[in-house]
This record gives sequence, structure tokens and C-alpha cells, in this order.
Amino acid sequence: MTGLKLYESVCRECSVITTKAYSTSFSAGIRFLGAELRQPIYSIYGFVRFADEIVDTFHHADKHVLFNRFKQDTENALNDRISLNPILQAFQEVYHEFNLDREHVDLFLRSMEWDLHKSDYDRGSFEEYIVGSAEVVGLMCLKVFVNGNQEEFDRLKPHAESLGAAFQKINFLRDMKADYQEMGRTYFPNLDMTTFNEQTKRRIEEEIQADFEDAYKGILQLPKSSRLGVYVAYIYYQRLFQKIRSIPSERIMEERIRIPNARKATLALGSYVKHSFNLL
Repeated sequence: MTGLKLYESVCRECSVITTKAYSTSFSAGIRFLGAELRQPIYSIYGFVRFADEIVDTFHHADKHVLFNRFKQDTENALNDRISLNPILQAFQEVYHEFNLDREHVDLFLRSMEWDLHKSDYDRGSFEEYIVGSAEVVGLMCLKVFVNGNQEEFDRLKPHAESLGAAFQKINFLRDMKADYQEMGRTYFPNLDMTTFNEQTKRRIEEEIQADFEDAYKGILQLPKSSRLGVYVAYIYYQRLFQKIRSIPSERIMEERIRIPNARKATLALGSYVKHSFNLL
């Protein structure tokens, strides 16, 4: 392999490495996708992860400068169909191959940019942030799962949005301590962290449960090539959600709740068995 094909292969592999390094849960879900779907989803995750790292990690640098540069580089990559940033090169391939929606890319970048200057949210801005930070990422993946079929995409879109919203809200609960104490951010609307209690926690959990129930209906309707992979991710997050629900509200601000890797392996095996015997 030489020339452009070699460069494209190297860029795709960078997305694979990025995904596996940053998310064991997401990587495990991808392994259960059909072989033809894995690389496109790795490439989407690589793009999403790099943008998120700029606003969450690079405290020693001017994040605004870095993010504006990344936004411009993304614009150039999508317009020119080439980039010297390997993550953007891999993403632009998927963007064009599956006819991803440019609005989804822009909404995602807008939510990430908000993390540079917004520290709290009302109900309206919270819902807008969820759309950009999570729901549109799920919609990018859905476009790959249905191989760009717009009719199928439109049919499954509401359920994919619910799944993205559930995942993000669980992330907010899991990371509440770090977001508040290290980043100074409070995502849940009109939330006073000094009075976070059981009643508030239950209200948030009820929202997540409703999102999960709607998302599950969509998972059952996914093409066979993507159903198991998405179900595995769903089961991981559902188990994490159950663990969060079982602890008192004060522990949310004391530790980051996790699912051990051994438990994740057991959940994946159980999901595979259920899928194989049509028990989902």
C-alpha cells in the first residue's frame, strides 16, 4: 500500500487508537457492530473526542485559540475533502460517504464551544446543549447504521436522540463532582449544587428512565448489523445508571461511579447471548 491509500489507512488507524485509548465502553460496543460499520464509527468518535479534549483537558494553553483553530480545520476538511490532521481526515471521509448532516456537525461544535464560557444552564439551554453534545453524535452514527438511507434515518431519529440524551445525562451524574469542583460547570438546569439532594436526584433519574425506554424501542428496529453493538452500549449505561440510582445523593459529589471491566465483559456476553437467541 502506497500513496494516498496508505495515508488514509494511517488516519483511520489514528481514530481507532483514539477510541480504544479514551473509551473502553464505546470500543466494546463497536466490536459488536458489523465489520463494515466499525471504522466509520471509530472515525466519528475520534472527531468527537478531540473536540471534547480541547475544552476539558488543555488547561495549559489558550483553549479559545485551539478550539477556533479546530473549528476552522474542520471546515476546511469538510470543504476540501482532505486534511493533514489525521482525525479530521478520517472524519471527513465518513462525512461524505454517508452524507452526514452539516447542521449536526455545527451543533456539536457549538455545544463544545459553550464549555469554554458557560458554567450553568436553564432548561432551554440545557436541552440545546444535550442536542449538540450528544443527540447529534447519535444521529451521525445512525446515518452510518442505515447506510445513508434517509427514510430509515427519519424513522429512527427520535429514538437515537433519546439514547444520546440518556447517555449524556448519565455522564453528567457520573461526572458531577469533577465538572463542578474542577471545571466550575453545572449542567442540570437551575441546579444549586449546595442543595443537591435525593429529590433532585430522583427527578433527574426519572428523565433518564423515560429516555431509556424510548431509546430501547429504536434499538429493536435497528438493522441487524448495528443492533447488537448499540445494545451493548445501552446495557453498559443502563448498568451504570442502576448503580447511580442505588447510591445516596451525597455520594455523587464524593466519587465517580464506575463499572469494573470484568463486569463489562459479563454484560457484553449476556447481551450477545440475548441477541443470538432473539431475546432482546
